[in-house]
Amino acid sequence: MSVKAGVWIDHRQAILVLLTSTGHDIKKFSSGIEDADRPTLKNAHSSHDFVPEDTLERKFDSNLKKFYDELIISLQGLKTLLILGPGEAKGEFQKRLESKKVSGLSVEVKAADKMTEGQLVAKIVQHFAAADPVSSK
Repeated sequence: MSVKAGVWIDHRQAILVLLTSTGHDIKKFSSGIEDADRPTLKNAHSSHDFVPEDTLERKFDSNLKKFYDELIISLQGLKTLLILGPGEAKGEFQKRLESKKVSGLSVEVKAADKMTEGQLVAKIVQHFAAADPVSSK
């Protein structure tokens, strides 16, 4: 059985599940975006309190690209990937995979709400069992 993978992703984190013939392995990735510098309201305002919105947007995009690239590195050698997630991150990650020209990787994207690690593993196992019933026997 070749290694198959599923990833649940949003803008804050990704949980990668690798399915092998001996079981599964879970890896977690954090984008660090929740820790990014954000403007805060202060009682005394100065000219240095304001950060232009486009600067914040560029920083956000840069952090996301680093996050996606870190995750892509961990996918080297995989043939099949299921991307799950609740929002825009799953589509953005798929586009980043395409832009990096990751060869030989079959990708499928599905919407999914937040779930426990056990639920995530079960969903990924179920997806690949339904997709390839011969190898699941």
